Amino acid sequence: MAGARITTFSFGDYIVAAAVNGRLFAVVLGDGTVRLIDSETLDAEPVTVAAHKGAGLCLSADIDNGHFLSGGDDGRLVRIAPLGKTEVLAEIKGRWIDHVTTHAASGVRAYASAKDAYILGKKDKEARKVTHATSVGGLAINPKGKRLAATHYNGVTLWWLASKDSEPTRLEWKGSHLQVAWSPDGDYVLTAMQENALHGWRLSDGEHMRMSGYAAKVRSLAFTRRGHFLATGGSERVICWPFTGGGPMGKAPVEFGGAGDSVVTAVASNPLHDLFAAGFDNGTLILGQPGPGGTALVMKPTGNSITSIVWNPDGDKILAGTENGDVHVADFRPV
Repeated sequence: MAGARITTFSFGDYIVAAAVNGRLFAVVLGDGTVRLIDSETLDAEPVTVAAHKGAGLCLSADIDNGHFLSGGDDGRLVRIAPLGKTEVLAEIKGRWIDHVTTHAASGVRAYASAKDAYILGKKDKEARKVTHATSVGGLAINPKGKRLAATHYNGVTLWWLASKDSEPTRLEWKGSHLQVAWSPDGDYVLTAMQENALHGWRLSDGEHMRMSGYAAKVRSLAFTRRGHFLATGGSERVICWPFTGGGPMGKAPVEFGGAGDSVVTAVASNPLHDLFAAGFDNGTLILGQPGPGGTALVMKPTGNSITSIVWNPDGDKILAGTENGDVHVADFRPV
């Protein structure tokens, strides 16, 4: 994948998050708008959606093709159709909705506000609320669509999505846990912490994993499609932890990439190949693999930190959003 054609859109406000659903890319901005970009017609004008009356805080692909969900500091969870039509699915007065995730195959949506997470099935008229001792720092549904992981202070709580009466499982570790990721086989739960470290649990036996030594807070993490490696930001190179043969305990990570003394701010895994895209706080965008395979430069430094990266389903286009509101789409398809 070399010689990408770059299309740039300038939206003028911080790109908070990015998502993809089918042929559509979407980004949510600090000004509360969502922009829809058709990856098949990059010369077309993006659709502007006035989703929130305040700042946009989170974004996810919805359970239906081409649809998205966004949350904002106006307390609204907004469903966005492919042409920009909106529907408010939930509203929490006086609160923020700052996390949202979905699982298309099971038809489940989950979102969070302060200490509460809400689970909404496709046929549910009302969301089920589950409450934690402290504010939720991140949400993720496991690959089979059966369990929700919600991070908070001192650990993670795992909820069964289909059973309202079952007791949750609590994974404990001191400190503030933020982003969360499941391994593709569903056996590992990994969190990025407020400190410059990761923590993880192997569910099959309760084994803990402590991964530290980062130069900065880890703001992005992503597994390869088969779960062999977990790539993370937070350092001057992309740090990849091995998850074969019992996990990363006692093993050194593999590194790749680099952009001078710039720190990796976003990583994303290709959906079809064991390949990562990584963005840096100086605006550099690269492709690479764990190990000696080397890297490919996609975009030279722009001076604007990359805040989010997503691949399209075919794995031949990347969207990278930046702190100044620029969105770059790299197209690797042969001309």
